[in-house]
Amino acid sequence: MTKPSSNRKKATSAVSNNLKASASSAKDIFDPENPASATITVTAAEVEELSETEERDRLHLERRVEKAFFEAGKALAELRDRRLYRSTHSTFEEYCKDRFGFERRHPYRLIEAAGVVDNLIKMCPNWTQNEIEDDPATVHSDQVQILPTSEGQVRPMTKLEPQQQQEVWQQAVELAGGKVPTGRIVKDVVQRIMERTKIPNTYQIGEVCQILAKDNPELRGKGGCWGIVNHVGEFSCTVKTWDGEYTVGLQHMKSFNYLPAECEQMQVICDRISRVYSSELEESVQRFLESLGKLNRAYLTALEEKLLRVLESEHGDEIIR
Repeated sequence: MTKPSSNRKKATSAVSNNLKASASSAKDIFDPENPASATITVTAAEVEELSETEERDRLHLERRVEKAFFEAGKALAELRDRRLYRSTHSTFEEYCKDRFGFERRHPYRLIEAAGVVDNLIKMCPNWTQNEIEDDPATVHSDQVQILPTSEGQVRPMTKLEPQQQQEVWQQAVELAGGKVPTGRIVKDVVQRIMERTKIPNTYQIGEVCQILAKDNPELRGKGGCWGIVNHVGEFSCTVKTWDGEYTVGLQHMKSFNYLPAECEQMQVICDRISRVYSSELEESVQRFLESLGKLNRAYLTALEEKLLRVLESEHGDEIIR
């Protein structure tokens, strides 16, 4: 047999001694004949209070954590709008997937959520997140407006009008007892409002419609653009334009009422512009393609067709028709 090491003997001896010591001290407070008479003395641990500076630092850091998704959405919107990905990627979706590991819809959800938070900040007269960031030492927790802390809490509101978003959030905060509401609470409030103002969705896949930006910040720059409906939801549609896909509420859409053949022709034009627009282009060429993305007719003029074919040929994407 293998002889146990001396270290193990010492360890066993130490454990045994500790157990004996514990048992010896336990005799004074535990009677085996009467277990119910056992007395346990608990020494209260003193909780160290935070100093005033630490309280401010804690609040400051909590706000930074809470606004992380908001800042991400704002940054992604600028990356997309300024096309700062163009030196390495042909599309915004490819860039987000390679750089951040985002699936196709996630960056757009963050962008939409940031727009909602911007709107919620405007409705409150209290401290804004920028003021908290600039001078956290002057802000107390009871002065800070209650804002969403995750994209999931905001997602149910993205298809609503700004005024409806504010109404939903106020009701959700009240239902949550004055605290940040869960996504489920927000969704329930949204559902009640949508039932109250429900509009039937009559759009069909393949239909060509015009985007009406109105006062929706998420559609900035898309007012007047046309797109192809490729998904029909209960209160919104997903519309494909020359530079991507957008989820658009019914109140921000207007059908061109094209014939089926005209819709098919616009689908072809959309695909052609999209392939060329995603390439590295001079600004003047980009503006030309963007102008095609705002056509209010179901065809290209002879000159527009010629210019588009030249661009397709330059980028190796010429389509034989």
